[in-house]
Amino acid sequence: MFDTLSDRLSATFKNLRGKGRLSEADIDATAREIRIALLEADVALPVVRAFIANVKERARGVEVSQALNPAQQVVKIVNEELVAILGGETRRLRLAKTAPTVIMLAGLQGAGKTTLAGKLGLWLKGQGHSPLLVACDLQRPNAVNQLSVVAERAGVAVYAPEPGNGVGDPVQVAKDSIEFAKAKVHDIVIVDTAGRLGIDQELMQQAADIRDAVSPDEILFVVDAMIGQDAVNTAEAFRDGVGFDGVVLSKLDGDARGGAALSIAHVTGKQVMFASNGEKLEDFDAFHPDRMASRILDMGDLLTLIEQAEKTFSQEEAAKMASKLQSSKGGKDFTLDDFLAQMEQVRKMGSISKLLGMLPGMGQIKDQINNIDERDIDRTAAIIKSMTPKERAEPTLINGSRRARIAKGSGVEVSAVKSLVERFFEARKMMSKMAQGGGMPGMPGMPGMGGGPGRQKKQVKQAKGKRKSGNPMKRKAEEAAAAERREQAAAQGGAFGLPAQDDKNFELPDEFKKFM
Repeated sequence: MFDTLSDRLSATFKNLRGKGRLSEADIDATAREIRIALLEADVALPVVRAFIANVKERARGVEVSQALNPAQQVVKIVNEELVAILGGETRRLRLAKTAPTVIMLAGLQGAGKTTLAGKLGLWLKGQGHSPLLVACDLQRPNAVNQLSVVAERAGVAVYAPEPGNGVGDPVQVAKDSIEFAKAKVHDIVIVDTAGRLGIDQELMQQAADIRDAVSPDEILFVVDAMIGQDAVNTAEAFRDGVGFDGVVLSKLDGDARGGAALSIAHVTGKQVMFASNGEKLEDFDAFHPDRMASRILDMGDLLTLIEQAEKTFSQEEAAKMASKLQSSKGGKDFTLDDFLAQMEQVRKMGSISKLLGMLPGMGQIKDQINNIDERDIDRTAAIIKSMTPKERAEPTLINGSRRARIAKGSGVEVSAVKSLVERFFEARKMMSKMAQGGGMPGMPGMPGMGGGPGRQKKQVKQAKGKRKSGNPMKRKAEEAAAAERREQAAAQGGAFGLPAQDDKNFELPDEFKKFM
C-alpha cells in the first residue's frame, strides 16, 4: 500500500546524500518533495501541514546543523515525525478487571467487521484468552451465517441465537451474550454490529443502544484503508455520534495509496490498534507505529519478522538443527529431510515476498520480490518427497537413473532434480561454515562475514632448498666445499659470532640473561 510513498521519500533522501551541510534551499526543497509525496499518498491536508511544519522546524535547528551526517539526521527526523502522526506508542487492549472484557466492533458495511471479528478472536486465542463472537448484525443477508463460519475456522465459540436476515433484536442479543459468556467462562466478548453503506441516524442509534446495553471496555472502529479521505470523515462522524477508543485498519494489503492510515490517528486523536493485511485469518496483528514508519522509509521491520519466526520455530528444533550444522562432520548430518522441514517452517510464516519485504533496503528490488513464484517451494518439496528415505539421508547416492525416477515422480525435469541437489550441497556447506563461526564465504577479513575462527589459514608454500647437482663429480666437490666451510665456522665461533660451545655446557652470555 505504501510503495509509491516509499519510492518518493527514498528518491528525496537520495538527493541529500554526500552533503556535508544543508542549506536553507536544501531544506525547503526536501520539505516540498515530502509534501508532494504525502499529498499523492492521499494524506489529509491538515496532517501534511502539521508534519511539514515540524520537519522544517527541526531540520533548521541545532540537531541537523551540528550533525556529522545531516542527511541521515533528516531521515531520523522524518522517521520520528511519521511515528508521531501514526499514533506514537503502540496501544494495547484494555482488559476488564472482572471478566468478561467486552469489545464492540463498529463501522460501515463492507469495511470487513465480520471477518475481522474472526481474526481478532484467533489472535486473542493465541494470547491465551477464550473469546466469544456475538452475532449482532441481524440485517445484512447471511451475516450471522458468515460469522459462524469464520468462528469455526478460527476455532473460537460463537453466540448466534437469532437467524438474522432482518429477524431479531440486536440489542437484546448483545445483552444476553454477557450472561452466556459468564456461564461458559469466556473472558472476552467480541460484538459484531451492523453497518450501513453510509452514515445515517438509524445506524448511529443502533450502535449507541448496543453500547449502552453492554458497556464495552473497548469500542473499535473498523475502517477500510482503501477508501481514502472518506475514511477520515467517517471516523469523525462515528467519534462524535457513538464514540470509539481505537481504530482497526482492514485491507492494508491493497494497492490503494494508504493516506487514511497515516491521517486517521492524527485527525481523530484515537490510535490505530490493529491492522489486517491479508485474506487469511492469520494476517492480523497489533499495529506498531514505529515499525510502520520504518517500513515506509524502507528501513525494514525486523522486530515483526523475529516475532513471526518465534511463533513458528521452536527453540528445541532450532537447537537441533544448529547442532547438526556445527558437528565435526562438516554439517553432513543435515539431511534433505531437515532441509524440507526448514522450508515448511518458513512457509508457515507467510509468503516469501512479505518476509523479504521486512528486510531493510528491499524496496530497491521490490519488482524482483513481487515476481517471486511461491510455487517454487511446493515444487522443491515435491522433489524431496519423491526420494527414498535413504536418498534424503545420503543425497550423494542420487545418480542418473535415480534422478530420472525422482523427476518422473515429482513431475519436473531431470535438470531440476540435479539443480536442487547441487544447491542443497552448497547451502549446507555455507550454513555449516556460518554455524561454526566462519561467516559468509568469500568475504575475508569482515567480522562475521568470513575470516573468523572457522576459516582455515592459507598455507604458506615452503621454499625449496638448494638443489644438488646431478653430476656425481660436481656434487662431490660441492659437499667437500660445504664441509670445509663448516670446519672454518667451528674454528672461528658459532652463529652470530658467539664462541662455539658444547651443547651440554651451553650458557647464555650475561647480556642476554636479563631478558629471560
